[in-house]
Amino acid sequence: VGCSVLLISPALFVFVVLPIVNFHRVYTTAACCASLAIHVQSCLSKFSPKHTEEIKNKMVDTAEAEQLIRQGLLRRTVVTDGSSPSADSDMLSDGIHSYEKITKSAISQKLKLFTLKTLIPTFLILVMPNLVILIWFAGIHCDGNYSKMLSFFANRSILTGLSEIWTLVRYPSVPIIGIFISYCIYSLSMMKILPGPIVYGPVTPKGNTPVYTDNGFTFYILTLTLFWVFTFLLHPFGISPSIIYDRFDEVLFTLNVFSLIFCAFLYVKGKYFPTSADSGSTGNIIFDYYWGMELYPKVYGFDVKVFTNCRFGMMVWALLVCVYAVKSYELYGIVDSMFVSTFLQLLYITKFFWWESGYMRTIDIILDRAGFYICWGCLVYVPGLYASVSFYLVSHPVNLGLIISGIFLCLGTLSIYINFAADNQKQEVRHADGNCLVWGRKPEIIRAKYHLENGDMKESILLASGWWGLSRHFHYIPEIMLAFFWSAPALFNNLMPYTYLISLLILLVHRSYRDDSKCNNKYGIFWLEYCKKVPHKIVPFLF
Repeated sequence: VGCSVLLISPALFVFVVLPIVNFHRVYTTAACCASLAIHVQSCLSKFSPKHTEEIKNKMVDTAEAEQLIRQGLLRRTVVTDGSSPSADSDMLSDGIHSYEKITKSAISQKLKLFTLKTLIPTFLILVMPNLVILIWFAGIHCDGNYSKMLSFFANRSILTGLSEIWTLVRYPSVPIIGIFISYCIYSLSMMKILPGPIVYGPVTPKGNTPVYTDNGFTFYILTLTLFWVFTFLLHPFGISPSIIYDRFDEVLFTLNVFSLIFCAFLYVKGKYFPTSADSGSTGNIIFDYYWGMELYPKVYGFDVKVFTNCRFGMMVWALLVCVYAVKSYELYGIVDSMFVSTFLQLLYITKFFWWESGYMRTIDIILDRAGFYICWGCLVYVPGLYASVSFYLVSHPVNLGLIISGIFLCLGTLSIYINFAADNQKQEVRHADGNCLVWGRKPEIIRAKYHLENGDMKESILLASGWWGLSRHFHYIPEIMLAFFWSAPALFNNLMPYTYLISLLILLVHRSYRDDSKCNNKYGIFWLEYCKKVPHKIVPFLF
């Protein structure tokens, strides 16, 4: 099922993203894909048990054998002495040559590995850097309207259109490079300077225990405070953070180049200088670059994932939201739609940093290695897409009125509370070892035992009551609702404000399958028992 979700991703790109960039060609592409799918299905049907039974343990003439070779069902092997194959043999003979049957499982496995380990990673590495540029192009040059971007591609091929768009992207200027380098130095320094309690992540399959300094919330408050202080102090001198909005193409160019090189550095480091035993290669350089070589890499004592995911990705998201709010204020004064969206996004990010120690136990940290998928995603995808609602509102101010603004604020705040309550509920039950109350009752838990790769046995608590008794990933529902409530202030004239919401839906559904697969492999029968108690993935009684 997880494989199916991954295979659906290119289809989503064909039917969702390509219509944005090349509308009139997508139907031709879809027709070709459908024709190819029918052909593949026809070929695979030849591997059915009924068909293989017809050719099993019998003599074939040379013409039939050649036809089966062309169909991919046989491969010619060695010259025989003319004897017939035995009854239990997997070989066929025409009296001259022997032929070995090619099984469906062997072909399917090779096709699956090629698709998952090479085709999809290559596709994403090539496409995703262009996607964030397309979002910027739609916001600046197409008035935030994907239909206008569609018109731009009407008389151009995809490659020609992308080439023309990239010519509009300016090379990074000295101020942008200076801001980027200064922020990196500042955030890395604060990782070491700011105090905080020591927290531990879950034990890795190799038996290692990650150690963190829980200073994320302090860093978040300090950074936002410094941002607003310098904004007010530098305003009389004509210096404004809105330069980030005005030169955001330069920002994306800088982040793309840096992150691609950084991922290459992590590949080399993981291959030759791994931080711990939680590392290794699959033997496929493309997949190793995409997925990463190390689970918890460190460079001179700096935790790479803490920097990319938290200190850069999430913090820069918050800073960009503030930058766009400043730009909106400079253009129009106070606009309630921008205020509502900014408030809800910052409240959510505040919740994230308050709960950062809990984030260190999520799938992003404990399963995903530090490669293109995570590091490029946090360094480029998060800044380029997550704040796209605020980016859009700068050029499309909306006056909602007091009542509508209040409704969005209340419902969005409620969504954040439910999301936090669900995450915190599981964390408290685990900290109390189940000796606490959940919704006024003793929690229903499963003590799941599992083995590390070194043979040591460990135990985790699976909570099957409270929020976690409604569905296995119920906390995704308020997160999706929240994304809607901070996007809805832009109203419904264009699709661009809902780009993040659409991507979040895809991400969370995919993640629910990945998490189920991980837990099934890790906990085995205990996870099956949990699934019986909590049968639905995200939406109770539906999915």
